[in-house]
Amino acid sequence: MNTIQHYFDWAATSPTDSDIAKESLEESLINWGNPSSIHSIGKAANEILTEARQRAAKAMGLSPDTIYFTSGGTESDHLALLSVLTKPAKGRILISSIEHPALREEAENLKRLGWEVISLIPDKDGIISPENVLEHLTNDTYLVIVMAVNNETGVIQPIYKIADAINNWAQGKRKPKFHVDCVQAAGKIPLNLNYKGIDSAALSSHKICGPRGIGILYLKDPIDSFLRGGGQEKGIRSGTENLYGAIAFSKCLQRYYMMEGINPPSFEFKEEYSNEFLDKISKLKGATIIPPSRMEKKELFSPYVIQAAFKNIPGKVMLRALDAKGFAISTGSACSARKNKRPVLEAMHITSDLQETSVRFSFGPHSSKEGIEDLFEAVKEINEQFNK
Repeated sequence: MNTIQHYFDWAATSPTDSDIAKESLEESLINWGNPSSIHSIGKAANEILTEARQRAAKAMGLSPDTIYFTSGGTESDHLALLSVLTKPAKGRILISSIEHPALREEAENLKRLGWEVISLIPDKDGIISPENVLEHLTNDTYLVIVMAVNNETGVIQPIYKIADAINNWAQGKRKPKFHVDCVQAAGKIPLNLNYKGIDSAALSSHKICGPRGIGILYLKDPIDSFLRGGGQEKGIRSGTENLYGAIAFSKCLQRYYMMEGINPPSFEFKEEYSNEFLDKISKLKGATIIPPSRMEKKELFSPYVIQAAFKNIPGKVMLRALDAKGFAISTGSACSARKNKRPVLEAMHITSDLQETSVRFSFGPHSSKEGIEDLFEAVKEINEQFNK
């Protein structure tokens, strides 16, 4: 794969690994049948789909029967969230206020349908504590949602401690399901989805050099899906399977996924590159790292995502100025880029001035030291024009 040194918006999407894409497309062209068909052509396609599921499961240290292919991270999140609509009575849903719009906005829809949706407010570091979750748990809580890594600030949430807290609270009671959006975590930090108390998780292919339009929903145990249809994916996700996507995503997981306690794959990107960039950015006149405490607590954040604000430079101005120099960054979530709102930063009580002047730098496994150094020089030059 060619390294794209000037691309620093990996949290939005990643360049596709061309070798995986070509291999997967060729395999799917040979096995072009519908995996649900019972004739020999369909059976051949189903065997390839089964192999992809087994490959994905092995890469993540999971059982194949817990892996469900979907159209992406959003659908995986929706399947887990909307499963509450199959419950006999409405109840409470706890969701962090810094979730991706796929969950945050859909939870608002459920609120309009009469569900009690409680927003969990993070601390100044952007972290949802287990105590925060426990404070809002009730006997009619059906679902708790906290993402693994925030897509704007890079903060790593204590998902295992939250899982423990929910399990301990539920002794002798009905346990609420715990769903984790792992879209920004998979391939970036070690993950253990087998951890007791994590019931479901969402992953997306195009965040780890795979094609768009394919995702995975991990389910510890099957759910009663609210979305019905032809019954594919054991009734959890109906619709003819995306065989090409499943093959490609499973191979990307094989190449990039990091399991807890296992040595990570060999990437060109190193955490030290991010930390050096962070240190240099923080020393620029008028620059603010968001949250500021990150400078003393780097271990709490993914090195792949950095949020920073630059005095006197609106985020979109910095974005356009860097784009003119050949560098791609963003002002935050690509899904919210045209809405001029920063709900994640609002939830963290970041001032409006900092919200307006903040941008996101995000890296990937093929981000090079030289490319990141070039990015800093470009940011420094633009910043000096506005903050002399």
